[in-house]
Amino acid sequence: MDSSLVIKFFEEITKIPRESGHEEKIAEYLINFAKERNLEYKKDKVGNVLIIKEASKGKEDVPSLVLQSHQDMVCEKTPESTHNFETDPIKYVIEDGWMIAKETTLGADDGIGVAASLALLDSDIAMGRLECLFTTSEETGMDGAMGLEEGFFTSKTLINLDSEDEGQLFVGCAGGLNTTIDFDIKREAILDGYKQLKLKVFGGQGGHSGDDINKLRMNAVQQMARFLYTLPFDSYQLLDYNGGNKYNAIPRDAEAVIAIPSSEFDKVKAELERFSHTISSEFATSDPNVKASCEEVNTYSSALDKSVTTRLIRSLVALHNGIAAMSQDIPDLVETSSHLAFVKVQDSKIIVGTSQRSSVDTAKMAVADKVKACFELAGANVVRSDIYPGWKPNMQSHVMDRTVEAYKKIFNVEPKVKAIHAGLECGLFLEKFPYLDMISFGPTLKGCHAPGERLNLESNEKFVKLLVEVVTNYS
Repeated sequence: MDSSLVIKFFEEITKIPRESGHEEKIAEYLINFAKERNLEYKKDKVGNVLIIKEASKGKEDVPSLVLQSHQDMVCEKTPESTHNFETDPIKYVIEDGWMIAKETTLGADDGIGVAASLALLDSDIAMGRLECLFTTSEETGMDGAMGLEEGFFTSKTLINLDSEDEGQLFVGCAGGLNTTIDFDIKREAILDGYKQLKLKVFGGQGGHSGDDINKLRMNAVQQMARFLYTLPFDSYQLLDYNGGNKYNAIPRDAEAVIAIPSSEFDKVKAELERFSHTISSEFATSDPNVKASCEEVNTYSSALDKSVTTRLIRSLVALHNGIAAMSQDIPDLVETSSHLAFVKVQDSKIIVGTSQRSSVDTAKMAVADKVKACFELAGANVVRSDIYPGWKPNMQSHVMDRTVEAYKKIFNVEPKVKAIHAGLECGLFLEKFPYLDMISFGPTLKGCHAPGERLNLESNEKFVKLLVEVVTNYS
């Protein structure tokens, strides 16, 4: 089996709608795949699918393995994209050894893991018994892993195929939670003689709120709050504020609409232009295309009251966003972080989404408490959800030793054994199945959770070679 078979299956997967919470089509595809090959399969009440391939002749005594990946993908697109994730295949190009979706996410996170499992199930290579587990809604709350019931699979060794750096073997990950805030809205009339101005901060790279948090990329939602905070609160009315989309994606763009006296119109436009130069300079390395702009509009009939405007902007500026602590035990590993994910103005509420991560559960809750306190001071309502545990590294892991040996055998170089500041389902698996021995690896992906996500094809070849070596020679 070579990597072309994996790409073939991945190309099929890019045609299937599979946004988190809407995995019906991909689950149907997986079940049909199993039926067509007379493979045993089952589906549980939360949508997880398991496909089983019994051991090849002569391999009956090889320990059974679980290969695990998730069915869903993060659906993000550029503002100008007309892509419909419910109906349209993902459009991608091959450039300079990369498979790239330029206007949307590619879904290689974790479609390439799904494809690798299917390729092994479809192959005729000799190997032990495989249980291929495809979980649901990993990206939004790890619903599939949380809902997994005892006995759904029986293997005692699990290989997670949801990592994004070839040459790195992961044996630990951060736990996390989402903190959602809402402000009750009161509205008031737009003052006479005021003009409406739509402000935009855009052009950020975005990315994964865990794996990319150390890259110090611009957060468009917080930068918009930063600009609004520079304006005297009695000098404008806030009409609208929206930016970001997913808890696990760094917001690339944000918009706010304000009403200001006609006499101040040119002054505010000039201040925003200076602010555009400021953020372009500050983020020139991490986000070379970031800008701010504005345009006059006349589409709003009411404003948010001054109290909620003041409390919202102050809390967004005060909120910690980014790395909170580095690991004292593992070099270069982000231990704890907090992320401002989105803000949305609705009819009667302003909703603010944030997420917190840490490889230390107590630190995770401590940074979440800081977020909670920040917004409680602003008089908002705060709710926590989707709390999941971290995965503590086991440096005596047998599957880790076998995978390191396999990597050195094939590539004649030592792989890096690491932990990752992102949420993998392994922590939940270990909580439910404490006997599991686990490892995670995959090909190199860049720009996950943002338009422009790309898969390195050379790294995919190495990933497939390693997976085949581990699976076919496991003992």
